[in-house]
Amino acid sequence: MSRLPERPSGASINFAKMHGLGNDYVYVDGSQHPVADAPALARWVSDRHVGVGSDGLIMVEPVSPGVDADVRMRMFNADGSEGMMCGNGIRCVAKFAVDRGISASQPLRVETRRGVLSVHWRRGGHDGTVSEATVDMGSPILALARVPAAIPGVSPASAVTDFALPDGFWKQSGAAEGWEAACGLDPRMTLVSMGNPHAVLWCADVARVPLAVVGPFAERHPWFPERMNVHFVQVLGPGEVRMRTWERGSGATQACGTGASAVCVAGVLTGRTRSPLLAHLPGGDLVLEWSGGEASVRMTGPAVEVFQGALDLGAQPVGQAR
Repeated sequence: MSRLPERPSGASINFAKMHGLGNDYVYVDGSQHPVADAPALARWVSDRHVGVGSDGLIMVEPVSPGVDADVRMRMFNADGSEGMMCGNGIRCVAKFAVDRGISASQPLRVETRRGVLSVHWRRGGHDGTVSEATVDMGSPILALARVPAAIPGVSPASAVTDFALPDGFWKQSGAAEGWEAACGLDPRMTLVSMGNPHAVLWCADVARVPLAVVGPFAERHPWFPERMNVHFVQVLGPGEVRMRTWERGSGATQACGTGASAVCVAGVLTGRTRSPLLAHLPGGDLVLEWSGGEASVRMTGPAVEVFQGALDLGAQPVGQAR
């Protein structure tokens, strides 16, 4: 399949709007359109009023010198901060690269800030395009200092599994009194890094969690020096959960692939769930697999392209770098 045609340099940037379970990003081919200030571009395109509207920006670029991979992925949140990885985003990177003829490697090897990850893609679209992918997400990171987090009284080398939060932990969040009892919140937390940090909490009814209030509180808690992705999870059965997510830098999102991977790990570690795990997210379902120890987490889910377009650089709001 041929690559998209170039547009006049400096006038506009070709992009594709894509999503994995509603976790949506604007994708740009960095080999055709090098971007000098990706954080500023991410803030602009993510704005659902004056931009395209998305959870962030993903640049698909040539690999770094000396790296054995097919493409490089750089992911920026809606606030312009650069993330380590994005599970839903990397599936769409495979679709973007394969559908446009950038690479047809199987698996596609993608350079990320987490390292080089393998993506097995499958065609299933009505026009023969990529529709689904399984990602080797890498091994979970459990040592507190590497998550990273710093909890008083807990060794930096320790794993934080079912850690009992102190009484009154949520009091300063501003949430209405009684929400913990209303949703049946378990007062224990598990921390897992999948290249980016995740806090997993369990409850009886995720629909009753005031996510818009407690999410930002937990994201910016002093224990978490690089902020935190926060997930509230309801166990439906040994191999099935429902979850809601607050992502650092983006807020409440429809899906989080690294977060679902962390939930799978946390469930196995605490004995609440098993592998494989079917995770129901607001945007749809993911299947996760983890056999424990140093094994890699595998995540399977869809990749969808919604539309293509061109960004008129002259429309970028005044005060944002171009």
